[in-house]
Amino acid sequence: MDTIDEKIISELVRNARISHAELGHRVSLSRNAVRQRVERLERQGHIAGYTLARPTGTAGEDLVCAHVLVYRQDRMRGGEVLAAIKRIPEVVSCDVLSGEFDLLVSLEAHSLERVRGIWEDMAQMPGVRDTVTALTLSRIVNRPRRTAT
Repeated sequence: MDTIDEKIISELVRNARISHAELGHRVSLSRNAVRQRVERLERQGHIAGYTLARPTGTAGEDLVCAHVLVYRQDRMRGGEVLAAIKRIPEVVSCDVLSGEFDLLVSLEAHSLERVRGIWEDMAQMPGVRDTVTALTLSRIVNRPRRTAT
């Protein structure tokens, strides 16, 4: 990845719906050159997907947040579990951990039923030995993630 790729990713983090033409204008490339770079970044896994972000705090729109601790059957060969988790749109982060648990998966869903469905899907994934799930009761600190500049 070069500095232009970093700028493209930074712009997509700000607005994943930006047109290739506008993105090209912002990074000083043609629309076609930007499209080719975005496709390459997707193939290489630097862009794993685009998600819908809905506002929270309005009536009926609060998100259910949960954290799933995942034990994999094989820590070193568990790539298929990671690939499957990346495809779940409600996953906002997935961290590989040291210690007893293998993964910490954080979810934001629009219902408790959806969290339950995701948990059931994750528990049945080939390569997952066990899971432990905790629901967020309240969030005390909610800082935006810092991006590299």
